[in-house]
Amino acid sequence: MEENMEEGQTQKGCSECCIKCLSGIPYASLIATILLYAGVALFCGCGHEALSGTVTILQNYFEMIRTVETLDVFTMIDILKYVIYGVAAAFFVYGILLMVEGFFTTGAIRDLYGDFKITTCGRCVSAWFIMLTYIFMLAWLGVTAFTSLPVFMYFNIWNICQNMTVAEGTNVCFDLRQFGIVTPSDEKKICTNTEMFKKMCASDELDLTFHLFVCALAGAGAAVIAMMVSSSVLVRNYVTLVTHSLGRYCTRF
Repeated sequence: MEENMEEGQTQKGCSECCIKCLSGIPYASLIATILLYAGVALFCGCGHEALSGTVTILQNYFEMIRTVETLDVFTMIDILKYVIYGVAAAFFVYGILLMVEGFFTTGAIRDLYGDFKITTCGRCVSAWFIMLTYIFMLAWLGVTAFTSLPVFMYFNIWNICQNMTVAEGTNVCFDLRQFGIVTPSDEKKICTNTEMFKKMCASDELDLTFHLFVCALAGAGAAVIAMMVSSSVLVRNYVTLVTHSLGRYCTRF
């Protein structure tokens, strides 16, 4: 009889411990972190491959040649690839920091240490995270706007390729000088009535590169949403921490 009672108390203690652990998880911060990782991974992975596809299209169909002496579009693409590497590494670390910040401002931590206390250093760290997250949100908005430019350009070409029968009677030319890819003195264009354009439409590079840029744009948008959610969570937790003297507030958000 006593053994059954002890076993029941043990099971009850384990259940209470599990419930306490689950109740201490900052679900909003967890969702924001997962969304941030998914968006950054989608942007970096698809963006990197889309840039590689752009190099192939420029070399094969626009007959552009890589030059070592000058800062051409190929060098800029290489720089953007290195920027993507840095973004992936930086936001991997930043996502971990955001998650740690979310855990350390939950009610579970407060219950572990008894009284609801927050030091001046802790408030400064929370305020710093709010400011940094807001700056990153603005930066990702700029990245989203910048990523929409190649999506728009590729969509125009891809749309004409999908409607070749409609465009047979016209001769539309795509001049890279209009997009600032080459200098005004360097004429690099391709027209719809040429065999090179038809060859490009029949290839897999154009379709794949276009959809990779679309996925990269979606990833940048997901990162913006993640930054907005993180900012809301951090602001809510910061206000709760600052006004702790008014009562015991649950900071699990």
